[in-house]
Amino acid sequence: MLPPVDWSRPWFAAVRPAAAAVDPADMTGTFTARARALGLANFAGLPVSFVPQSALPEGTAYEEHIGATGCVPTRDNLHDFFNGLVWLSYPLLKREINALQAAQIARDGIRNERGPARDAATLLDENAALLVVADDADGRALADALRHHRWREAFVDRAASFGPPGSAAPAQVWLFGHALMEKLMAPYKAITAHTRVIAAPPDYFTLPRDGQQAWIDAHLAQSLRSEGLHKSAFTPLPVLGIPGWWPVQDDAFYDDAAVFRPKRTFSPVPAVSPVPALSPVPALSPVPALSPLPAQETL
Repeated sequence: MLPPVDWSRPWFAAVRPAAAAVDPADMTGTFTARARALGLANFAGLPVSFVPQSALPEGTAYEEHIGATGCVPTRDNLHDFFNGLVWLSYPLLKREINALQAAQIARDGIRNERGPARDAATLLDENAALLVVADDADGRALADALRHHRWREAFVDRAASFGPPGSAAPAQVWLFGHALMEKLMAPYKAITAHTRVIAAPPDYFTLPRDGQQAWIDAHLAQSLRSEGLHKSAFTPLPVLGIPGWWPVQDDAFYDDAAVFRPKRTFSPVPAVSPVPALSPVPALSPVPALSPLPAQETL
């Protein structure tokens, strides 16, 4: 039995509608029914369904199995519960992530190290937040403040820009990572998301909530398909610093440099002084010829 989820928390807004249509007591059954109703399919066109973890054959990678069968192995825990909700909420993006991971596995096999592309896909899948900003000067300034860790400028000076998903606010945070959602069941200040910034056109902010989420899903899926993914695409975001996401966000809250860290700077490597030329080795004097040995007397 899963613990109860407080759906009033702002960080669950992205999956709240999907959660209303499933029964945590019958995860595989109700997730599959909802996936079929929505027409979800994997990158091979196979219908998505949710199956018990025991259905994953021994020695087969999780991502490989989803790509080959459309079946998502699911355990009875919060981690997989949120994963299922994300599949229902962002089906196109989840499909593209699985396509990327399955392609990498087909090419490289299962290794201890995933490689850059799979690493980035795992960060997106597990721990991503999606920051949608207006594609204008203010949106670019907010994104720049976050990328350069000017936290007060982003969260205090520009607090009025933030609003919930589905609103007309020019800055919205939609969670995507299912492990991130699981961590936020017991929130603590240091929780930090790998954040993808999305610049949205004016028409986006006039869409209803479901239309906004569908636009995000399609936009990022297309970006992943055409451009791939690298870890440099993310910027860190302490999620409880988002205006309205924590009860007390005063000066002391944002002054905590252990959470709201300054941007790391790297000092240039000093030039190496040239090694002085070695003095030439003096020529060796010739060795004098040895005097011949005297002949031995004959006995």
